[in-house]
Amino acid sequence: MFKFTPEDVATIEKVLGVQAIHRADHYRLVLDNEKEKRKLALEIYPEAASGDHTMSMISIYTANTHIQLHNCSGYVSSESLGEVVFFSENGNRVTGVIVEKGAGCSVYANVNREVLSGDFSQMAPEIMMSGIALSVTEHLLSAEDEAEGDQ
Repeated sequence: MFKFTPEDVATIEKVLGVQAIHRADHYRLVLDNEKEKRKLALEIYPEAASGDHTMSMISIYTANTHIQLHNCSGYVSSESLGEVVFFSENGNRVTGVIVEKGAGCSVYANVNREVLSGDFSQMAPEIMMSGIALSVTEHLLSAEDEAEGDQ
């Protein structure tokens, strides 16, 4: 099970350009883009209680939206793009939440894993977008999930 460490949070802080506030059970980062009138709060829970087990979870709050990614499997950060891609795996499916330094957020849910490394020129633009966005996670995905096939 993946668990966010203080070093992971420091990496995320650096990419997003904000300082995290450490609360009792989570970290909170607030991104404020005054120019584009966007504000986003990202909360990182290294060990959120879920029944009889714990999981890594992220929550994102905007003025109009609340997004959660349960069972976070990891993340990929990019200083050059100014974004962090959080992802979760379930069998042959991947869900990704992308948080941008400019207080933007995108979600791609339940994407078939083969799309991540497929021939983008053969895909509809709507499908291609999710494949390109989540392809950065492919090297971190579990080998065992790939073998499970479609769930």
